[in-house]
Amino acid sequence: MQQYAMLISPSANRVYARTAARMAANEIRVFSAHALDGEIAEVEEALIGGVAYLTFRSDTLSGRDLRLLANLSSLFALFAVRGDLLEPIAVERLDRYDDDLVSILKYVGKTNEQFTKLLLNVTAAVALEPDRLLGGPVKVFDPMCGRGTTLNQAAMYGWDAFGVEVDKRDFEAYGAFVQRWLKDKRLKHTAVSSRVKREGRGVGQRTRVEFAATKERHRAGDLQVLEIVNADTVRSGEVFKRGAFDLVVTDAPYGVQHAAVKDTRALTRKPTEVLEAAVPVWAALLRRGGAMGISWNLYTTSRPDLASILEDAGLEVMDAAPFLDFEHRVDQAINRDLIVARKPK
Repeated sequence: MQQYAMLISPSANRVYARTAARMAANEIRVFSAHALDGEIAEVEEALIGGVAYLTFRSDTLSGRDLRLLANLSSLFALFAVRGDLLEPIAVERLDRYDDDLVSILKYVGKTNEQFTKLLLNVTAAVALEPDRLLGGPVKVFDPMCGRGTTLNQAAMYGWDAFGVEVDKRDFEAYGAFVQRWLKDKRLKHTAVSSRVKREGRGVGQRTRVEFAATKERHRAGDLQVLEIVNADTVRSGEVFKRGAFDLVVTDAPYGVQHAAVKDTRALTRKPTEVLEAAVPVWAALLRRGGAMGISWNLYTTSRPDLASILEDAGLEVMDAAPFLDFEHRVDQAINRDLIVARKPK
């Protein structure tokens, strides 16, 4: 069996770095079970020349399989192990843009970019066929998008990304950032702001940006979309059509630094109540066969409670290994986990 060695990307987040290898190992196992033709075995941490690697074995990995693995969230370099030597394998990532699209914007409460990519990856692996993962088109929705980390990662892959955010400051900051970034990169684009109304009532403000990675793509009409709406997430069904999205991916409020949702009645800091109200709305926006991935704080909502919410919304929860081993500490007030559920076809 051919052995491979993966060098883990260094992380600016030291706490996340301590668990990055375990998280990456389970990400590989998800890809193996749901997206790869070849079965991957013996995924484990190993020291090679005194350097920590993640190793695994397979005799059936195709070129397409290796292109999929190139997008692993913590992958820095990939090698084939040949006796005592490491043979570099070309890494062909999906990324269409410079990585500062996901890394340059800094703010309090921003989700670690590697974890955001992991959450998007494992959700996509459950919902999309391998060729669709590599070639699109794919529509991603983040119903609590903040300042757009998930949206930007989807855009890196060449996918269309849509978000809802209740905080007007975050909505405005993200819209300004995207347009400034596109201008700085000299990428041709158009941006339109408008009001979203339903039955004569205002739902929220919308900013929609259409752009392309190259002039050739733009001339060919191969445009990507980034769209964000300033509205309460429970009103997402008034903004977008049922079955509009392949993936719903979000980092739910932790109930620590800021309120979970703001409405006309009260300001609540109870994330579980928000999820109970919002998940059925999000589920209706998923296409059949699509998947929802949520990360959240275990100190505010238990895994069985969130699984029950998802099942009550008609979704099938991925409740076996390796999906049960992504729990990790963020800080003393946040113990984060992720859950993935699929909408039946």
